[in-house]
Amino acid sequence: MSSIWSSRLPVLALSAVAVLLAGCASTPQPAARVPVKVFVAAMFEIGQNTGDRAGEFQHWYERYWKGATPINVPGAMQPVYCNADGVCGAVLGMGKVNSSASMQAILLHPKFDFSKTYYVLSGVAGTPPSRGTIGEVNWATWLVDYDLGHRWAPEENKPGEPTFMPRKGYEEYRRFKLNPELVGWAMTLSADTPLKDSESARAYRLRYPQAAARRAPFVGTGTHMTGDTFFHGPGMSNQAQYIAKLYGADDYAITEMEAAAITLVIKRTHGSDRVMSLRGAVNFDQGNPRETTLQHLDPAPGETAGGFAETVENIALVGTRVVDHIVANWPQWHDGVPALKR
Repeated sequence: MSSIWSSRLPVLALSAVAVLLAGCASTPQPAARVPVKVFVAAMFEIGQNTGDRAGEFQHWYERYWKGATPINVPGAMQPVYCNADGVCGAVLGMGKVNSSASMQAILLHPKFDFSKTYYVLSGVAGTPPSRGTIGEVNWATWLVDYDLGHRWAPEENKPGEPTFMPRKGYEEYRRFKLNPELVGWAMTLSADTPLKDSESARAYRLRYPQAAARRAPFVGTGTHMTGDTFFHGPGMSNQAQYIAKLYGADDYAITEMEAAAITLVIKRTHGSDRVMSLRGAVNFDQGNPRETTLQHLDPAPGETAGGFAETVENIALVGTRVVDHIVANWPQWHDGVPALKR
């Protein structure tokens, strides 16, 4: 018996190897990761991604991902779309928790390689009439969290004094100074972008006496104030400016609800040197001198600011200039923001 088994051992060994090789051949191999060069984040869309009224995502989608296969990511609000050039994007959801949860899920998904990615956090926003206008597009120099701190009612304070105090311990995530060299590139590439405007927006601006509010749409920079609260009125606007200056940031120019939270998630995972925040103003953060804050916040039919359709198009017109430049010159951008010749 031993001699028979001995003669069969080579055959059995070869059979075992064959089975192992067959098993290896049938085992699915990990899919190649997508090297993401630029990730575009929008916060909401109206209806479909194409063919209807455009929200924050549609113009981006139609330029880069029309017909692309959606990539579902557990934990993210909407699928991610990518093209062959390494430009990816998704709708993250509105508000700090919603958007940052989606961003975290996408960053950790094994399908994507975000090690060299540039980010464009894109959406609509409000602006104070002393600094901006309807239809303008603004690149953030700073992101400041409006909510972190102590607040109390104005009637419980001395007249005219601030009703906000920063809370200790929030220093590392209540403000972010975005890469000045990257902001400089963004302005160099997009400042002269021809922007859309509308008759309704032009008429609406004339309700305001401020020179900035009456301007035609332009491309600018400033501090973007992130707050889950849709704050409104001159008092709240003044408080936003007070917080911006208290934190050593530039003048408050844009009010939005997501960018600081998303940037914190990106910073903890890959750093924030490649983050850009791009917003288009579709409303003023306060009423004109002839209306109350409540009247402006809850306007009568026909009393809203015009220019929404034009603004969401302007955002994409400005932003795609930067995205296209980075992708077209990837060897110069791969390892970091190149020096900007001034």
